[in-house]
Amino acid sequence: MIEVGTPEIRVANRTRPRAEALRSDFGAKVVVHDWVQAANLLDGAMTVVNTTSLGMTGKPDFRVPLDALSPRALVTDLVYTPLQTQLLIEAEEIGCTVVDGLGMLLHQAAPGFERWFGPRPEVDEATRQAVLSA
Repeated sequence: MIEVGTPEIRVANRTRPRAEALRSDFGAKVVVHDWVQAANLLDGAMTVVNTTSLGMTGKPDFRVPLDALSPRALVTDLVYTPLQTQLLIEAEEIGCTVVDGLGMLLHQAAPGFERWFGPRPEVDEATRQAVLSA
């Protein structure tokens, strides 16, 4: 996103030094905020990504109010159990396009599968459906 002209990437991490490390790695377009300010970062955001385990089965809920979120925003949650997290449900109710975490899981699994078994599996809709039906 940095390379395609995104004016800034707002990062809030529950551990501020981790967010600062991202800024150090990726440069000045990464703007670090305290986790308690997460809801304030949604105003004007066009892409929102939850990369925490919050909202995953057995973990605390993702409790960031979505009041300032635009219905034109894309919201993705890297959580894959459950596929429809409360964050995605609420964002979809606002009108946002939502993406669950299963794609991330499948794309992470493909290189490991290749290393163990040789062929690299194609990650496509058929793969997604096979995992969902298992």
